[in-house]
Amino acid sequence: MFIDAHFWPFLVAITLLTMSPGVDTLLVIRNTARGGMRDGMLTSLAICCGLFVHAAVSALGISLILLQSAWAFGLLKMLGAAYLVWLGANSLLAVRRGQGLPVAGVGGGRRAVPVWQPLREGFLSNVLNPKTVVFYMAFLPQFIAPGDPALTKSLWLAGVHFVIANLWQIAIVVMVGSAGRWLASRAFARWLNAVTGGVLIAFGVKLALERSPA
Repeated sequence: MFIDAHFWPFLVAITLLTMSPGVDTLLVIRNTARGGMRDGMLTSLAICCGLFVHAAVSALGISLILLQSAWAFGLLKMLGAAYLVWLGANSLLAVRRGQGLPVAGVGGGRRAVPVWQPLREGFLSNVLNPKTVVFYMAFLPQFIAPGDPALTKSLWLAGVHFVIANLWQIAIVVMVGSAGRWLASRAFARWLNAVTGGVLIAFGVKLALERSPA
């Protein structure tokens, strides 16, 4: 049974860390504003599915290989940074074209965002984030006892994280979605698109310039 003495400190720590704002929160807000609650929830689901990838590679030692190989970690870091910059640039280009972040069901006449788009954006933003690689490699082993099966326990802890993160992000989706008519204001929607685009690019540049862990 994995609910042991290590579980409760993990639950407290992962809940506090989940509630800290970052790229995931920003992407959920942006996609909810762009495509309504459906897109926000799909983005949240995809982001959290990426946690199982990190848990698996951490348990199997691939994360350790990445951390010890400067070029491999650097490649992952640059891919993640480029993806964040690409997301941000798309938002800024939409502003330049005079587009906002139209809300589903408000204003009509909008071409729906394909289902795969928020899924792809959420999953790749998480899987390509080297900070999550470092976090899972350093964080999860603290809550795995020497006799525990590493892969099974890692996936179990990732499952707990999956539930908590989804609950938190879906709460954000509901809050943003309930402000749909406010977000439907073209001026506000363009402002939000510009801000999220700028912040995503800033996150990407900051990630690219950070030193790889020794």
